[in-house]
Amino acid sequence: MKALRKGRYVARLAETPADLEAAQGLRSLAFRGAHATLDGDQFDPLCQHLLVEEVRGKRLVCCFRLLPLRCGAEIGNSYSAQFYELSALRDFDGPMVEMGRFCIHPETRDPDILRVAWGAMARFVDETGAQMLFGCSSFHGTEAEMYMDAFALLKERHLAPKRWLPRVKAPNVFRFARALRLRKPDLKQATLAMPPLLRTYLLMGGWVSDHAVVDRDLNTLHVFTGLEIGAIPPARARLLRGVAG
Repeated sequence: MKALRKGRYVARLAETPADLEAAQGLRSLAFRGAHATLDGDQFDPLCQHLLVEEVRGKRLVCCFRLLPLRCGAEIGNSYSAQFYELSALRDFDGPMVEMGRFCIHPETRDPDILRVAWGAMARFVDETGAQMLFGCSSFHGTEAEMYMDAFALLKERHLAPKRWLPRVKAPNVFRFARALRLRKPDLKQATLAMPPLLRTYLLMGGWVSDHAVVDRDLNTLHVFTGLEIGAIPPARARLLRGVAG
């Protein structure tokens, strides 16, 4: 994938060990705090790593990793499969891409960073022919009480189709679809609490698992998130491809 430059930012794939180390450092800062060791695992060597940098100064402001799969039969090889029982998705007959460890530098607030990141993702998806994008979308912290309206909104409007629905695998989960069965969400509070990455998935027609995994290692609650590329509304697809150039 060629580098994508938009305004103050450029998105590119990591090319060197130093690039990967920079991404692991930003992930560590975002998920574990300023004094933690580099965030790395056994999936890093299997993935391509996308970096979003400032054009001036080359400061890394966003990163995520990408794991292409030939079809759903390979979903057991994904990072997400450690936490979710994904046998329903083994029948997905098309290329897939797992997006993981998405993070933005905690000191930045520019919404253009997310736009450039999604533009680069759109380019990667088009170039690989992926038909589904999936991964774990994280809420900061492990206390579900902070996000009840967001989870109630997910329960009400954004649960996965039954044919793809992930089942429980992790030992510590919050079954929000069951627990909040009768709760109506406050839409304003739900929107404010929704992580930007997940909000973007949902705007494009994405769906989620009916439970959240409590991940104390990364200090997050995360939901499995899927997006069938063919289901993205045409207007949204045009916007993404416009950014992708």
